[in-house]
Amino acid sequence: MIVADGTKRLCLGAIAGAHGVRGAVRIKTFTAEPQAVAAYGPVSDETGTRSFALRVDRVGPDHVIAHIAGITDRRIAEGLKGTRLYVERRVMPALDAADEYYAADLIGAAAEYADGRPFGKVSAVYDFGAGDVLEIQQEDGASVLLPFTRAAVPAVDLGQARIVVDPPGGLVGASERRPPQRRRAVGGKAREHA
Repeated sequence: MIVADGTKRLCLGAIAGAHGVRGAVRIKTFTAEPQAVAAYGPVSDETGTRSFALRVDRVGPDHVIAHIAGITDRRIAEGLKGTRLYVERRVMPALDAADEYYAADLIGAAAEYADGRPFGKVSAVYDFGAGDVLEIQQEDGASVLLPFTRAAVPAVDLGQARIVVDPPGGLVGASERRPPQRRRAVGGKAREHA
């Protein structure tokens, strides 16, 4: 998410509801390690107007039970259900793996074919359970969902805020924009590759 002042923010989780009677909350986490939802300092709501200091009490496979400083009542905790929790991108550590990216770094990147022709702009990153998917807003207003794989996105250049795309054949809205066939060496033999 990029807010009005241009600050990039990452959503680390969402409050799923109250837990117990003393104001604890269950947080669905979007971090690799669930307890990391509280590792980067206070989190804020989507508007950035409310800030929450979290203390993780218990960890589940994709959630935590946590206390929010100042909240000791179940009714108040229940009122926070659905609140998404954000931190500024700048507080997040650099990623170790060469092909791991923060969604906030990809959103807004120009999407281009290998020859430099424009394909669109990354407008969202989704994870529906089978791998990340990029939503690309094209110049004509159409949206295209593209799997975020090495085959479909062979290059990512965060420094230039651009990605190179090679949409799979038959992709709605992309087939007429698809670059001409090319040759690739596979197993020592050249073959046509659509």
